[in-house]
Amino acid sequence: VHGNGPQVGMINTGLNFAYESGAIHTDMPLTECVALSQGYIGYHLQNAVQAELMNRNIEKKAATIITQVVVDPKDPAFKNPTKPIGRFYSKDESEALIKEKKYFMIEDSSRGYRRVVPSPAPIDIVEKDIIISMLKTGHIVIAAGGGGIPVIEKEGIYEGIPAVVDKDLAAEKLAECIDADYLIILTAVDNVSLNYGKPNQCALGEVTAKKLFEYKNQGHFAEGSMLPKVNAAIKFVNSRKDRVAVITSLKKANEAVKRKVGTIIV
Repeated sequence: VHGNGPQVGMINTGLNFAYESGAIHTDMPLTECVALSQGYIGYHLQNAVQAELMNRNIEKKAATIITQVVVDPKDPAFKNPTKPIGRFYSKDESEALIKEKKYFMIEDSSRGYRRVVPSPAPIDIVEKDIIISMLKTGHIVIAAGGGGIPVIEKEGIYEGIPAVVDKDLAAEKLAECIDADYLIILTAVDNVSLNYGKPNQCALGEVTAKKLFEYKNQGHFAEGSMLPKVNAAIKFVNSRKDRVAVITSLKKANEAVKRKVGTIIV
């Protein structure tokens, strides 16, 4: 599972700019932008993984699954959109978009106005049976990219909805669906830390989900940074007694799987 923040923003901005300038004749929905980003990033990932497998003489294949993630249309997030996407607009442009397209717009970092969309929780993975089948035959599967394409179910039919599912929570849901023993979240730092960026910063090693939940409630983890990873780890570990979550950096992944480094949540 991978993120798609820069790429989906680029796709959304580029295609909507082309629409606004008359170069193309249709506005591009966010769901299609997420799907495009899954294919774009998946293409690069599967080729890189495949090349490494060949270098190591490992007989496996890597493939990308364009993944839909089911969300609840009654999720409270739909009444409180918080996820900024796309380019910055002037105040006049923002007001026009609110009137014309019913967008939610906010002023972002004093740089202008941006569209915000809901970030609902994932409740199921549409393609989970296909992913499980591929895993059982030994393939490496790239799935739920960018948190997946958010969809709601209507009489057995899945309909895309303008929203962004958090990638860490999507990874957690997928890990449950495939009955994984470990959820490994790779980021830019070796450990989750208390008092991050302060003189009394303290790296966490092995910690219980209960204790990590307490630290979360004390406000140690930032909303747009470590908090989603911590939430995903806690949810995964609590879903089955013997499950383990790991949060660490890419360079420490191999050692972290052996529970030698990183933050290990039990």
